[in-house]
Amino acid sequence: MKKIFFIIAVISSVIAAQTKTSEISSMPGAFSRLGFGARGIGMGNAMSAITEGNLVSYYNPALGAFQQGNSFQTSYSFLTLDRSLNFLNFTRKFEFGTVENPDGTTRPRSIAGVSVGIINSGVSDIDGRDSQGEKFADLSTSENQIFVAVSNRFSNKLAIGIAFKFYYYKLYEEVTTTGLGFDIGALYSFNESLTFSFMLSDLNSKYDWDTGNLYGQSGNTTRDKFPLLKKIGASYKFTEQKIIAAIEFENSNAGTNYLRAGAEYNIYNDLFLRCGLDRFNLSNTDEPVRPSFGFSYFYLLNSFKVGIDYAFVIEPYSSGDQHIIGINLNF
Repeated sequence: MKKIFFIIAVISSVIAAQTKTSEISSMPGAFSRLGFGARGIGMGNAMSAITEGNLVSYYNPALGAFQQGNSFQTSYSFLTLDRSLNFLNFTRKFEFGTVENPDGTTRPRSIAGVSVGIINSGVSDIDGRDSQGEKFADLSTSENQIFVAVSNRFSNKLAIGIAFKFYYYKLYEEVTTTGLGFDIGALYSFNESLTFSFMLSDLNSKYDWDTGNLYGQSGNTTRDKFPLLKKIGASYKFTEQKIIAAIEFENSNAGTNYLRAGAEYNIYNDLFLRCGLDRFNLSNTDEPVRPSFGFSYFYLLNSFKVGIDYAFVIEPYSSGDQHIIGINLNF
């Protein structure tokens, strides 16, 4: 495992030295495509087919039906250039009724899941200057996504879910906008080790801007549509080695074809190590990828299982890299 992590680190450093970006980077909702929390980001965001551990419907609305117990997660990101990126999520599985198996045991008649989360991002300490160049205020922006996802396991093989995503963006004083989008996802368990995922993200997501309140008759109305994302993924669990590996392919109507990969290694009891590669663009190999590394450690506190998450991400075009710290609470 040490050799594998070393090889990934060397390859990641070389790839990250590339310089060009794709159009999708400047399209609306960029903050919502960075990932969710320390675990997902630490695995290169290749999480749409992973059904173990703490789950977030951000990666696939169908995941909630696989959550064990109640999961509460929150994460804070340390970023340069006065930026902020924060996460909050709660996921719970529900079981309804029982059915008797041929061997006399019972199983739930129906399994459903609910996941609720918030992504908050923004930029602070922006100089507000007048036409003479004099500073008159410190400005800030705030962009947010609130999502609610419901899912259902129709059998031991198939689960389907849908997520409703509400966006709120405060750009400047009276210049704000809202939007509503949808995600649809499915999971298919081929066997106990191999799982496939399918997902459509940001259906109908858009920002409608109106600057009439700020500029009067000189104002304007515009509509910015989010890119539509289509994803397929797969995860494989190596039982003896306690490793979960995942890969994901994402196509968008912005001309990108991203490949993601990640792995999680349960190295000792409740200690997990992670690594990943995010945004390897098959359509533009000059675009820099985002290598990531991380870990989690869990411990029992009375009837609660508390976890600490950390992820490190090499960030291009920045004077520093990303550090994400998270706390998990299972009960």
